[in-house]
Amino acid sequence: MFGLFQKEKEKMVAPVTGEMINIGEVSDATFANKLLGDGVAFKAEGDVVKVYAPVSGKLESLFPSGHAFGIEAANGVQVLVHIGINTVEANGEGFTLLSHRQGDKVKAGEALIEYNAKKLSEKYDTTVMFVITDDNGKEVNFKAYGRYEAAEEITE
Repeated sequence: MFGLFQKEKEKMVAPVTGEMINIGEVSDATFANKLLGDGVAFKAEGDVVKVYAPVSGKLESLFPSGHAFGIEAANGVQVLVHIGINTVEANGEGFTLLSHRQGDKVKAGEALIEYNAKKLSEKYDTTVMFVITDDNGKEVNFKAYGRYEAAEEITE
């Protein structure tokens, strides 16, 4: 009647500052064809970029190389943030893990990783993918493509 029994939607925010684009436009077929799930991608701004948790939840995976991490939100939605294409080959060079570790609880908008986009872009495509790997039956609607600040809400 007054929305008292409606479950609040999980807030999702931009993991980086930059242009949010259709994930189907990225140069990696795995992401473009949504084999890991649907989502969006970002052309991040800046030479050194901080990457933020796009949702609040448990940091289920944090690759030691710093190129990717996964979070499970309280409502069961699972997300993956993958920094760049083939950047796993950099073996962590150009990436810095910040204060969080795998298994930690994180809040949307908390900085998790910093990467040297200028250095990495000499060898790799540094597009940042934000993928919903398991929507847990929840509907996720992204806002219009365009420029967003890091930690700015990107879902409706």
